[in-house]
Amino acid sequence: MKCSANSRSAPASSVAVEDYLERILELIDSKGYARVVDIAAGLKISQASVTNMVQRLDTDGLLKYEKYRGLVLTPAGETVARSITRRHQLLTDFLSLLGLDARVVEHDVEGMEHHISPPTVRAIESLTRLLRRRPALRAQLTK
Repeated sequence: MKCSANSRSAPASSVAVEDYLERILELIDSKGYARVVDIAAGLKISQASVTNMVQRLDTDGLLKYEKYRGLVLTPAGETVARSITRRHQLLTDFLSLLGLDARVVEHDVEGMEHHISPPTVRAIESLTRLLRRRPALRAQLTK
């Protein structure tokens, strides 16, 4: 799967790569750093699996990893991670505007976020803006 239009310069991405980058950015934004142990806990996978993926992401130029020291996203990695985070937030906002239960929204976003094309993201973005400006229309959709 190719990365979204906002990250064309980055290499092709898989669902797992996107999940890792998204989690790493969340950790860096909230704690100021990301460690293998924190990534493993957040993704509910083994530290060995995380280490293997982190080494791959380092080789792909998406982050810099030093064993026992932690990691930082490269500019390319941060661009991809922020794009993934924006897409996730857009889908969350859109489905929430439709009046869906928060658990349903979370579940559906996790299923949709990696399998949506840039044109569809742009269409949902436009529709989300419209729904925010037109509460009466939004009310009709949530009946």
